[in-house]
Formats: sequence, structure tokens, C-alpha cells
Amino acid sequence: MHYRQIIENCLNAHVGDAGLTDQQLRAFQDRTGPVIEKLKAQYGSGELPLLRLPEDHTDLDDIEKIAQRFRNSFDDVIVLGTGGSSLGGQTLYSLVDSGFGPRKGGPHIHFIDNVDPDTFELLFEQLDLIRTGFIVISKSGSTAETVAQFIACLDRLMTLGGRDSGSKHALVITEPGLNPLRSLANRLSLPVIDHPPLIGGRYSVLSIVGLLPAMIAGLDARAVRRGAKTVLDATLFGDDPTKSKPAIGAAVQIAFLEEKGIYNTVLMPYVDRLSNFGLWFRQLWAESLGKGGSGSTPIRAMGTRDQHSQMQLYLDGPRDKLFTLMTLDVQGQGRLISNALVKEAELAYLQGRRMGDLLDSEQRATAETLVNNGCPLRLFELDRLDEEVMGALLMHFMLETIIAAGLLGVDAFDQPAVEEGKILTRQFLSDMG
Repeated sequence: MHYRQIIENCLNAHVGDAGLTDQQLRAFQDRTGPVIEKLKAQYGSGELPLLRLPEDHTDLDDIEKIAQRFRNSFDDVIVLGTGGSSLGGQTLYSLVDSGFGPRKGGPHIHFIDNVDPDTFELLFEQLDLIRTGFIVISKSGSTAETVAQFIACLDRLMTLGGRDSGSKHALVITEPGLNPLRSLANRLSLPVIDHPPLIGGRYSVLSIVGLLPAMIAGLDARAVRRGAKTVLDATLFGDDPTKSKPAIGAAVQIAFLEEKGIYNTVLMPYVDRLSNFGLWFRQLWAESLGKGGSGSTPIRAMGTRDQHSQMQLYLDGPRDKLFTLMTLDVQGQGRLISNALVKEAELAYLQGRRMGDLLDSEQRATAETLVNNGCPLRLFELDRLDEEVMGALLMHFMLETIIAAGLLGVDAFDQPAVEEGKILTRQFLSDMG
């Protein structure tokens, strides 16, 4: 079992009128049946390639060779991309780097997903570009931010190492066909790998988009897909798919939206290695469901930090939120808090405890406080966090999102509303000067 999803504190028996009745939840679970049947048909026809990734390992040998070259050749690797082209890789990479550099050897990976000029200048000052590799990811090949990032990096790199340095240091990932990024890469003889054309960026974490950075970091990509496959199989091929964890999760989310008017869903991990998971989920949920007036707003919080910055609002502000806490079994782990330094009577509760004991108590205290105050709460309990568990969690939330979209009657895979901003950006650039 990779994780436990506990929903009892979403029911009125535990949180009073703020919760769902058993009948309400069952009705929404029943509605997931036709959505899952459609997914099974799409799996069988191959219409939705995302669903075939967990069982496919044929591409990993080629990815592994590329990853090994980057590991052997570079001290730093810069991943250029934004949104789904970056957040999945960041989520996996967080398993080995919580902000202090990688623990499993190999290069330090930097994900640059904005075009703040100050950030780029700081980056160039700190890195030896001759020992730096670049991975450039844009499904469309026309993402303005990513193309601008890449040109800025190429300019610096070629100034230092000559025109041929681009082909030795850079790799482009973009979908097949003519597009500006592929044209640029072809003109400069840069290696290009196809982005899966039928897998959108926010669903691409199990493809080369997410797995190449993970493999460069020394992570086991096969284990990631293996964990994803367990959740997928249980959802599509279980005895009662409506009782699968993603189906239950989707039913809970949409039942609160439609029955209780809960328009905010808070995801709050208590594990630093899941910090970027919250950012990945935020895009996945918002961009997949926010259409035609439908959807709920995903809010990413982090324990224990946001116990001190958000909990006042959560407990005493508007009752418009569903909470999902993600906890890890850390009791008895970590450094022992020195009894020799704990002399104050007010700190006696720390004597003989470890850092993990404190985190465990914080997790449980937040969960119990939310429930005591009538706030609907879903728990994800993890006994461990590794590649396989991460793969299971990623697949859970992708399926939960797709099923929720089916319940709302919206397309989980398009994003028509974001195009206006892209058009205006190009117009404003053209109009300057």
C-alpha cells in the first residue's frame, strides 16, 4: 500500500453540518462509474496515451543514456520551461534535493520557470557555463518565456565556448512538426527529442518531460512508473472502480463543490519533499477544471510553516475550504533534541524527543484542530516517500482531476482561456519602441 486516503472527517458524523452525508457521497461515487468506463475505453483504444505510460518502459533505455551523459558531463543542469514543462520535473527532483543540492551525487539541477532578468544575471554569475547543461522544454515550441530563456543562455554559452558549444550542452524537447523552437534547434544543429504530442504539459510528469531530470538526479524512473501503474490498475480494472481512491477523491471534491458550495481546496503536505508537489497539483487542478464557470480554487499550503501563517484564517475565517493534509510517518526519526540544552521548565515537553516526534505531533495537532472546528478534512498518510510512492501519488491526483472534470462535464485537457494573455504578450513586445 503506497498511501492511505482517509475521508471519514469529510462526513457529517465527524464535522457536523459542514460534512457530507453518506448518501451524498455515495451518489457522487456512483456518478464516477461512467467516467471511469470512458477512461477504460480510452485506455483500450490508446486514445489517451497518458494511461499507457505506466506500463511502457521501452523509452527508458534511451532516456537513461541521455541522463548518464548529463550526469557525467556537467556539474549543473538548467531546465528551461514553465508550467507543466517544469513543475513535474521539480516535483520528482524534490525527492533528492530540498534546496541544498542533490544527495545522490550527479549535477545540481536548476529549474528556471520565469523571465526575471535579475534571476538570470545571478545564475550566470554563479555557474561555470562550460560545465553546465541545458534542457529546454516546450510542447508547442512557441512558449515565449522558454524561447527567450533559451536564447539568453545560448548567447552566453556560445560567447564563451563558440558556436558548436550549443550542440554539446543543450537538448531540446518539443512536439513533432514545425515550430519556432525546433526551427532554432535545427538551425544550430542542436539535438531534439519529441515531446509526446498527445500528452499535455500538466499531465507529462511520467514522460521524458518529468523523468529525464529525475534520472539525471539519480532517481529510479521505472519505480515511478511502477507506483503509478498500481493506482491506474486499481482504478480501471478493480472490482468496483467507483471505490478506487482517485474516484473517491473526485467524488469528495465535487460533492463539496456542488452540495456545500466549497470553492477552495487546500492541499497541505507536512513533508518538505512534497513542497513542489503542491505547486504541481495547483496547476493540474486549476487549468483542468476552471472552465465555463466551473471548478474550485486550489490552494497550496505547507506544514508546519502555514500553521503559523494561515491557520487563523482556516479556523476562524470563511468556511469555504476543503482541506487535504499529506503526512509522513516520522515518529522517532531525526536528531535527538539534547536534554543537556533543555533546562527551562517551559521546554520540558522536548526532553527525550526527536525532530520527527515534533513533526508528527504537529501533523496530528493540525488534523485534530481542523476537525474539532468543523472543517472537512481528507488525510493522505504515507509510511515512506520514495520514487514508487511518488509515482502513485502523481497518478492518483491526475486521475482524480480527470474524473472530477468528467463529473463537472468539462474537458480536462484543454486551456482555452490562457491564450488571450499569450497573444497580448506578443503584441506588447511588438509595440515597444
